[in-house]
Amino acid sequence: MTTKGDMVDYNTERQRLGIGTANQILQVKSGLPSWQTSAGNIAPTLSFIVSLTSETGDLTVADDLAQIRMPFAFTLTEVRAFVNTAPTGAALTFDIEESGSTILSTLITIDVSEKTSESAATPPVISDTALADDSIISFNCDQIGSSTAGAGAKIMLIGYETV
Repeated sequence: MTTKGDMVDYNTERQRLGIGTANQILQVKSGLPSWQTSAGNIAPTLSFIVSLTSETGDLTVADDLAQIRMPFAFTLTEVRAFVNTAPTGAALTFDIEESGSTILSTLITIDVSEKTSESAATPPVISDTALADDSIISFNCDQIGSSTAGAGAKIMLIGYETV
């Protein structure tokens, strides 16, 4: 061991595995540990699931159905919505705002008779992926079903902590 952070490696005998450099991660390659340069984000994927109603509660068109404060800086990679009761007559539409400004250029929709935005004809588009530490994130419902409103709504923010 010659440098702080060195590790012991064992193949046929103990040997020094020197500490990697910035933006490297320890991986196994050909059965042996080795430092590899990261090809992008190495932070684990995280998700926040925010409930906009009770499990059986009907949605209403309103701003600020829920608000959270980001516990750390967060890079948003995907947004989704789902409901326990599908809307009928019209689709559901949701917006997400950071400190009063939308973060979506195409809002989240759940199509008529569907329970998830994953199968929506028009997927959401995120225009602001950088959510600041301690920022207020608000969740709005802009449209509900006309025959059945839709109930038990939740929105997921998916991404990783920005370091």
